[in-house]
Amino acid sequence: MTPTRGRRTVVVTGANAGLGFWTTLSLARSGDRVVMACRSKQRADAAAAAIRARAPDAELPFVELDTADLASVERAAEQLNQLERIEVLIENAGIVHTPARRQQTVDGLELVAATNVFGHVALTAAVLPTLLHTPGSRVITLGSLTTLWPWPGLDDPQSERFYNGLLAYARSKVMLQSFGFELDRRLAASGALVRSLVAHPGYSNSGRTPRVPNVNEPGRAKRFRDNLQAAVAQGKHRGALPVVAAADDPSPPPSPAFYGPKGLLKGAPVRAVPVPITTDRSVAFAVWAEAERATGVIFAL
Repeated sequence: MTPTRGRRTVVVTGANAGLGFWTTLSLARSGDRVVMACRSKQRADAAAAAIRARAPDAELPFVELDTADLASVERAAEQLNQLERIEVLIENAGIVHTPARRQQTVDGLELVAATNVFGHVALTAAVLPTLLHTPGSRVITLGSLTTLWPWPGLDDPQSERFYNGLLAYARSKVMLQSFGFELDRRLAASGALVRSLVAHPGYSNSGRTPRVPNVNEPGRAKRFRDNLQAAVAQGKHRGALPVVAAADDPSPPPSPAFYGPKGLLKGAPVRAVPVPITTDRSVAFAVWAEAERATGVIFAL
């Protein structure tokens, strides 16, 4: 890809839908060039068209990326490392609606953990050289309120002994937040000027999100059900705001740097306090070791 002039170069994984779409739209409106790293070019093109209808000057290059496939991650990283700079890497892609039964990826990894965690770990390691050469760059991983649930078992990170879709998702988000905070600590210890921040969207659903043709088109029943939760839920356009805040904060706090809605479930973006398990270093060491074992990636820090 040929770099062009712009305020910042931001990479958003899973930029074509959900929180990724609204994050991309907000950043594009601010003048950032946003690299849409997505599985489907067709869906990315549809999302890009919707963004350009709202931000006509948006620069939205596409890179094919499937975080559940380590070969795809490697190919995407090769393209991203051709960029002169990456100011922000937003690791948004993930499985929310998990399969009823345990599934494995082409690499033999549990699908939810691979998509939400291991693919992003491998991507971060692969593009780290470009991040290190970009003054003030940052990595932003997406957390979740499910980290508040009772810990579903660190000793079974890939659900090999027992699989439950909801628990697999919660576990993946604990691991991803833990990775994000530990990465920040290790970057600081190495003297690198890259920051690793974490943001969560609160309780955000599709039914309270503005309709966007070919991007977000919930039916009447979905809107009715989701609007019954108006007191505790917000649309994904609002859930993206903590992610944007993490990307834009001129002076992020010391680790752990965490952002979320003011009311926990919904509200304006603020600096937040993470769940203790996600900042526990013994947990972080276990997560880091499992990620390195699963991906074969060793961070050069």
